[in-house]
Amino acid sequence: MASEAPRHNKLTRPILTLLIMLAILVGCSTPTAPQRAPSSRSGDDPIAALLKEAPPAQRQGTPLQKMGYSIQVGAFASLDNAVRLEQRLEARGIDAYYFRHESGLYKVRFANYATYKPARSEAERLQSQGLIDTFFIVFPEDYAAARIKKSGKGNLRSELVKTAKRFIGIPYRWGGTTAKNGFDCSGLTMVSYRLNGLNLPRVSRSQFKAGKWVSKKKLRQGDLVFFATKGGTRVTHVGMYVGDGNFIHAPRTGKNVRIEKLSNKFFAKTYVGGRTYL
Repeated sequence: MASEAPRHNKLTRPILTLLIMLAILVGCSTPTAPQRAPSSRSGDDPIAALLKEAPPAQRQGTPLQKMGYSIQVGAFASLDNAVRLEQRLEARGIDAYYFRHESGLYKVRFANYATYKPARSEAERLQSQGLIDTFFIVFPEDYAAARIKKSGKGNLRSELVKTAKRFIGIPYRWGGTTAKNGFDCSGLTMVSYRLNGLNLPRVSRSQFKAGKWVSKKKLRQGDLVFFATKGGTRVTHVGMYVGDGNFIHAPRTGKNVRIEKLSNKFFAKTYVGGRTYL
């Protein structure tokens, strides 16, 4: 009997190995459950089922994501009203920002969803709570970045500068975040990019890290320029290059958005570098 045991082990070991391999193969080949398609039921919003997901990220090597579905509210003649609404939304943990529309009115946008239905649901929820009134869903294809890419017509850099220039003469008053939390004067550049369909980070230091280095001599419209206004090399300020050695920026809270020269003694001394995202 003792002599049979080794032979039994020699026979069963290959069989066990074979069984294990078969189990692995079966597990790998078993089809996964198909993902459930979005429901076509859309309540009183018949277009919801017709919409596709927001576009994916930009081409490889560009860190900025394209904007998805956002919510737009308000049409204020007074800047103060837009700032107050932004602050109320920010108090709820909502990433909101106001902007000056081409009409001259101030509006507020927030959220960035990959699909339409969650954006609408969020807007309806806030509306039912009385936090917002009439709202408008901004589609991914509404942005200049998407329109220009699709049509091949237009210049995104010019659109970025055009958007930033709408703020000239307006007091810098992004109320939801403070310089203490790192939101120095990056609101102007963030809003200008997001309104054109590119999800630029909110804080200047994050904006600096996200972009690609570009020398001062090769700066182009829409590129961002960064400064260490408090000494050292720590980025504390940002503006948008508009051409001819000039940039637009929001000096600090309470001061009007304006255009300055990069050759200005203070800015030449504190200049950290330029970044491009296109």
